[in-house]
Order: sequence, then structure tokens, then C-alpha cells
Amino acid sequence: MAAVPPGIRLLVSFDRDQWYRALMFILTFLLYTSFHLSRKPISIVKSELHRNCSSINELATIASSSSQQPSLPSLHTDMDCSWKPFDKKNYKQLLGAMDYSFLCAYAVGMYLSGIIGERLPIRLYLTVGMLTSGLFTCLFGLGYVYNIHHLGFYVFVQVANGLVQTTGWPSVVTCISNWFGKGRRGLIMGLWNSHTSVGNILGSLIAGYWVSSNWGLSFIIPGLIIAVMGVVCFFFLIEHPNDLKSMYAQNSSPGKRVNGHPELYTQYKDNKTQAYCYYEDSVQNRKSYDTELLLPRDSVCPPAQPVVVVKRESEPSAISFMGALRIPGVIEFSLCLLFAKLVSYTFLFWLPLYITKTAHLDAKKAGDLSTLFDVGGIVGGILAGVISDKLGKRATTCAVMLLLAAPTLYGFSMISEFGLGPTIEFSKEPTEEQRSYLLKLKNKTHLSSDSLPTVR
Repeated sequence: MAAVPPGIRLLVSFDRDQWYRALMFILTFLLYTSFHLSRKPISIVKSELHRNCSSINELATIASSSSQQPSLPSLHTDMDCSWKPFDKKNYKQLLGAMDYSFLCAYAVGMYLSGIIGERLPIRLYLTVGMLTSGLFTCLFGLGYVYNIHHLGFYVFVQVANGLVQTTGWPSVVTCISNWFGKGRRGLIMGLWNSHTSVGNILGSLIAGYWVSSNWGLSFIIPGLIIAVMGVVCFFFLIEHPNDLKSMYAQNSSPGKRVNGHPELYTQYKDNKTQAYCYYEDSVQNRKSYDTELLLPRDSVCPPAQPVVVVKRESEPSAISFMGALRIPGVIEFSLCLLFAKLVSYTFLFWLPLYITKTAHLDAKKAGDLSTLFDVGGIVGGILAGVISDKLGKRATTCAVMLLLAAPTLYGFSMISEFGLGPTIEFSKEPTEEQRSYLLKLKNKTHLSSDSLPTVR
């Protein structure tokens, strides 16, 4: 008889509960990854909504002077350079209006989402949220397809998207906490919480691929992805391990049920020092032990016999807002998260545009470069989780990481001001965005290909 392959031996070494736990870890990771994937495109597209027309003007001026053509009129036209209504001088305020429209709606919706989510099935609640998030994300991209130039349309889409996106975080956190206990939670949450950075990276790469050619697809594709993941959530998400026990109990044979309840048995373990209950799993043909102690250690061991245990099914009552505030550490950690999110969302929405303006890079390159921030977020989150598990001091770990973030931000500002900007003033060849724009003007200005400038 041939030996069993080592891969198969590895697979069968894990029991059913471990497989389901791994499945829920991966599934919730992917679900919230799709949320951040759909949030990221706006930061990539900003530099396309208001393009860096000054550099294009400078290149065109050099080109016209080198070819001895008459001086050209201003090339900063509404149609060719920026997308209305973001072509005005107050474009930063308009772009910021879209951001705080999303974030204000997200803040209000997060409070309401926690209240509503505790009273509805998580799987259905999360599915509806993901489908509607996909709808509004695609709707923003359709503004390009249908040539919509009204600020109110984009603000409305951002507000609606901010409200429905609040279904994600409370739902996936509740689900993952149901499946994993407190042991090694730092490492588990460090790995799992990297979904935000992974989603930002994927969102940057996907949006950057179409940003210069058709920025509407930068929203439509992520919108379709999160909608598809919503369908996956509906078919596969298991809210709690007890849901599986109920399913297997319902599928057990009728002969092993009394008054509609499965038979439970008492059995001593560990040299008859503790008594536990177990129930027969007719599907897997094995015993599943409950961790509830039935008898004290010093009790007399009776012979194993069937015992019918009837428990009243009751859902835990939802906690009130004031009740949550009275939990030790909630206020302190909430304030820490407030200021951490202040920085992270600033980078989320503005870092690509900042790189575009300071380094004179096109939207795609700026988006790719901005992913390095999220790469550091993945490494830092896992490292913080491991350290907190080793030390057992999660508050101390959080405080140290936040203190280290302050000088890091100052260093980033210094490098951007004195390093990145001056050293990457212009590439040896015009950027892809600048070259494509100049080629559009070729017929109007009679510029030849040789006159496209090479800046030294």
C-alpha cells in the first residue's frame, strides 16, 4: 500500500473547527479588503480631476520656442486639462468637500450601524451593505461615462457611500471575535487587520491602471469587486461557531434526539478528574466536547449515561452607548484610534495628490508610490501584534507606536520638502500624461514630434 502524501496528512491533521475558523479568517479578511479597495480610487483620481496644467504649459512653451512657433495662448482649458467643476482655483476646497462629505456620513453612520447591526443577522446586514457600496462606487465612475459636471452629484454619492460603508467594520469585527478567543489575539488581529492596507494597495493599483485613460473605470471596477464579494458573503459567511453546532444537531439521526434536543452524555477525562459533556456528531461520526464543567473535581464518578440537557435559547442583549462607554479602556482606546485615523485617512485621501504636486509625477506613478505607506502598515501591524502578545501589555504597545509615529511624520515632511521635490523636478522625458496632452495639441499648434522637449 502506497504511503499517504504528506500534504494529505497535513490536511487531515486539522479538525473541522480549525478548517471553519481558517475559512472565516480568510473570508472576513477579503470582505473588508474589498471595502478599502473601493474607498481608495478617489485619492488616485484627484490628480486627474485637477491636472497639473502648469507643467504642461511649461513644456508646451518650451516646445513652441524650440520650433520657433508663435507664442501659444494659455493651454489651461476646461475641456482639455481638468474636469469640471474641479477646474477652478478653489479645487482643493471642492476635493476636500467630497472627502468630508464621505467622512461625516461615515462617522454618523458608524454610530447607527453599531446599533442596527446588533439587532440584525450579520450576514444579511453585511451583504446589503456591500451591494449598496458597490452601487454607489460605480455611480461615481458613471459621472465620467455620462459627462456629469455637477458637484452636488459627487457629494451625494460620497454621502450615500459613506453611510453604507459603515456596515463593514462592526460586522467583520463581531464575526472574527466570535471565532477567535483571547489567546494570541495580538498576532491574529495584526495579521487580519492588514486587510486595510492590502485593500488600499489593490485599490491604488487598480485605479491607477485606468486613471489617465478612463478614470470612470477606476471606480466601476472596484465597485463591481465589492458587489461580487457581497454575494460571496451571503453564501459563505458563518456568524458564530454555534451556528454550525445547530446545523449538525438538526442533521443528526432522530433516534439520538429527545424532545427535539440532541442527547448529551457525561464522561470523565484526564484520569477521571473532570467531567465534561459531549454530543454525538452523526455527520462526522465523532464526539465533540463542550468546555462546560458538569461535575466538580471531587465528585463521585457515576457510570456514563445519557443525560438530556434542555437549554433556553436566548440571544445576548445589545449594549447601550453609555454602557459601552463604561467599559474600562473604551474611552482611552477610542481617543487613540481617533488620532491614528486622523493621520491614516489624511494619507488615504491626499497622499497621491500630494506626491503628484510635489514630485511632478503622473497620477499612476503617484498612486504606485503611495502604496509604500500601506506596505509599512502591514509590517507595523503584525509587529505590534506579536510584541503585545509577548509582553501582554497592549496599551503600552499602542502608546509606543503612536509616539514613534510623530517624528516619523515630521521626517516624511522634511524629506518631501527638501528631498523628493527638488530631486525629481522633471524626468529626462516628459511624463506620459504630459506627452499625451501635447500630442492632442499637435494638429492645433503644428508641433512636430522632434519638438517635444527633453528637459535637462
